[in-house]
Amino acid sequence: MGDPVAETEEEIRSWALEYARSKGWVLSPDEKHTCAVIKGLARNSEKYGERYCPCRVRSGDKEKDKAIICPCEYHVHELEQAGHCTCNFFYDPDFL
Repeated sequence: MGDPVAETEEEIRSWALEYARSKGWVLSPDEKHTCAVIKGLARNSEKYGERYCPCRVRSGDKEKDKAIICPCEYHVHELEQAGHCTCNFFYDPDFL
């Protein structure tokens, strides 16, 4: 089994935009912040082979850490409650 291919920042941005659109959301209106999250996701993809949320702490246990692969399993509830995910990456435009 080979190592997963690391995703580039461009690939992650493209995926994130499409994912957000498919849910009726947008990315953070703060472009600097969006870039920082994308860089963190790309770094984690390169280093660990998964797009781990840069705003959460990895346990090192691959099975447990599946929950924090972006989009993490918590993001939908967070958007419903606060209008954005913990990373402030995905936003519900109705909350802006």
